[in-house]
Amino acid sequence: MELLVASGVGVLTAGGVWLILQGRSFSVILGLALLSYAVNLFIFASGRLAIGLPPILTKSTTGYTDPLTQALVLTAIVISFGMTAVIVVMALGAFLETGSDRVDIDDDSRDGL
Repeated sequence: MELLVASGVGVLTAGGVWLILQGRSFSVILGLALLSYAVNLFIFASGRLAIGLPPILTKSTTGYTDPLTQALVLTAIVISFGMTAVIVVMALGAFLETGSDRVDIDDDSRDGL
């Protein structure tokens, strides 16, 4: 199970970094989303993957699952959804203004070429 979760985090991180390094704003947005999913999976896995255990330790239970990591991941999902919406609107505004979704600074029209 640990190998599967570690592989998932690694694949999501590698895909996210590869997409961020592309020269288009849509690829950058998808790469940031994949990186946020990788971080969420890593945080969730760090809280011990336990199925069927209560989040609060009582006298009758023998084990518990950590509710802090679940709360952190839920909060991170909501925040990343809001930030993705903001970034999409900014990228759409830049695309409508310039007519291109390139994120690099090089502009051949300024150089006189």
